[in-house]
Amino acid sequence: MGERSTTRFPQEILDQWAGLGLDLPAFFSAGHLGERMSVQVTEAAPERIVGTMPVEGNTQPYGLLHGGASAVLAETLGSVGAMLHGGPTKLAVGVDLNCTHHRGARSGMVTGVATPVHRGRSTATYEIVITDEQDKRVCTARLTCMLRDVDADAYRA
Repeated sequence: MGERSTTRFPQEILDQWAGLGLDLPAFFSAGHLGERMSVQVTEAAPERIVGTMPVEGNTQPYGLLHGGASAVLAETLGSVGAMLHGGPTKLAVGVDLNCTHHRGARSGMVTGVATPVHRGRSTATYEIVITDEQDKRVCTARLTCMLRDVDADAYRA
């Protein structure tokens, strides 16, 4: 916990966001909340976003992975996908998140994979499947983000 892995971005994403002076792995992360929960975004493209989170430190009183922790991982991955889909002129704002919890996890790492259901001009919807280390589904989530116009200069430091 605490070490940061490098997020893999396709070259077209690196080219699209070049020149804005952003640390892309930091920008496309869960921010301070994600750091506290040790969320790692490992792969980021509009078609597929992958991230991990340890169960330890993210449990409820019974020792199971907290449903809210699964929601944080899901919203992080879906939001990254929506932002990448929208590009530097759009800001993704989550408007609907639902999570179905299928089984508990008590230890190890969970992995989330977000894939698009819909990628439009004003909204983007992603399905996020969270699995345990045995590749058993822990949670299925769906996130819809509104895509709002933003001036790319707003990202410049």
